[in-house]
Amino acid sequence: MAAYNQENYCAVRPAGRQSPQREENDAARSVETYDGETQDKKRRRRVLAGRILVGVFLFAGWEFFTRIGWMDPYYWSSPSEILKTAWVQLTEGTLLRDIVYTSGSTVIGFVTGTLTGALLGLSFWWSKTYAGISEPFLIILNALPKLALGPVLVILFGIGFFSKAVLAFLMTVVTSAISAYGGVKSVDPALETLMVSLGAKRRQVFTKVVVPWSMPWIISSLRINIALALAGSIVGEFISSEQGVGRMIIYAGTILDINLVWVGVFVLSILSMLMYWGVILLEKWLSKRLAIISS
Repeated sequence: MAAYNQENYCAVRPAGRQSPQREENDAARSVETYDGETQDKKRRRRVLAGRILVGVFLFAGWEFFTRIGWMDPYYWSSPSEILKTAWVQLTEGTLLRDIVYTSGSTVIGFVTGTLTGALLGLSFWWSKTYAGISEPFLIILNALPKLALGPVLVILFGIGFFSKAVLAFLMTVVTSAISAYGGVKSVDPALETLMVSLGAKRRQVFTKVVVPWSMPWIISSLRINIALALAGSIVGEFISSEQGVGRMIIYAGTILDINLVWVGVFVLSILSMLMYWGVILLEKWLSKRLAIISS
């Protein structure tokens, strides 16, 4: 009788309705997912609060130790004096113009270097002979200390904006080319063979397989490239420049203005963090676009 009632129950249960046990399992999984997201949000808030507290503690300790004489204010200055100097340079000096100058050469060098390097690395797929000839020279260029070319670039292109952008370009182009070439070499040959067997032309294999396959490799180089581009721009300004944060630091060092030196250091730190976060957002956007294209 029990079996009969169970069968009747199953027969009259509305179509598409899940069993009670399955509904309980789904609900449990939903609760677990919700709890996991809640824990992640709490962890992110704790990390952010911890970072802020550490920063406040460091600056407060720096200010305190310089005031009581445990740290020599001539060499270390103090956060309050640095803020005063930064405000004067921002309102009465050329700090904003210097920031724009350094940021512009960095971004231009980063964008052009990354795109050129990515195209160069992807081009190696078209010919193994061309790739084999070019690879050792690419390795040599990667090992070459490109910052040493700064004086040469200043002589060739002058002390203006263009020489800084060129140095930032050289700092990023080889890294991007090597990353893209690594993605090209990792492409599954069976997938290429399958595309060809289905009637795809080489151009279609390149656009549908090689480029999407290599994009994660190219994207992974962006965070490194932005730091290299900023370093190239700053070194170019150290050598010789009319404007820029690097020029401001060198000038402050020559006149022994330690407060202005620290202003330049903090401006570069903030600038590097902002650029790094911008690259992270760019990576997320490119990854989403790549996922949409791949699907």
